[in-house]
Amino acid sequence: MEKKYVLVTGSSRGIGRACALAFAGAGFHVFINCRESLGQLREVNEEILASGGSCTMLPGDVSDPDSVRAMFRQIASACDGLDVLVNNAGRAYFGLLSDMTDDDWRQVIDTDLSSAFYCCREAIPYMVSRKQGRIINISSMWGTAGASCEAAYSAAKSGLHGLTRALAKELAPSNIQVNALACGVIDTEMNSRLDAGERAALEEEIPAGRYGTAEEAARTVLLLADAPAYLTGQIIGLDGGMI
Repeated sequence: MEKKYVLVTGSSRGIGRACALAFAGAGFHVFINCRESLGQLREVNEEILASGGSCTMLPGDVSDPDSVRAMFRQIASACDGLDVLVNNAGRAYFGLLSDMTDDDWRQVIDTDLSSAFYCCREAIPYMVSRKQGRIINISSMWGTAGASCEAAYSAAKSGLHGLTRALAKELAPSNIQVNALACGVIDTEMNSRLDAGERAALEEEIPAGRYGTAEEAARTVLLLADAPAYLTGQIIGLDGGMI
């Protein structure tokens, strides 16, 4: 069987890590990426190799277009191009909008939205040449509903929803599917700021009665990578029924 290739951005921990492991288990060669957590990225690399999978570490800042170009030059030296792109890299900011600095705003928008644009721009030409490919954007329910004290994050994820829908229409004639997974409260480091009381209160608001897991998100991403070709331009909620 022909080897398939996937890039998972922000794959040193959380949903990205779970996605990298899931794709490796499904037989993909996985390009794993992070900006700063290189020790954790090495652990993902070692876990994939120990389980008989194959992967390549691609440290780099996906919020920087020059760094993304350099990453894709490395990908081109290893294979013809990607079969699947998972835009997972993200960061959050919790606080009042009036307290945000210009740099705070730029960092959230560049990491959560612009990075997807930069990676899509590099991945698409190969997918178009083959008339097939999958792009999966990891988003949030707050991109649909908005969250108090998370205005920049909500704005970035809302933009990612718009990018997903528009790009799906643009690429449908080339048989490339673009979808987004709008996650609810997932039990990752990003949500570890909550104390036990806050966590319990939040769990009461979730109809499913609990946080989601990174592994559940990864399983859904893997399903999207193999979904019927008619499924495109969709924002798929994984939020325990919260919205």
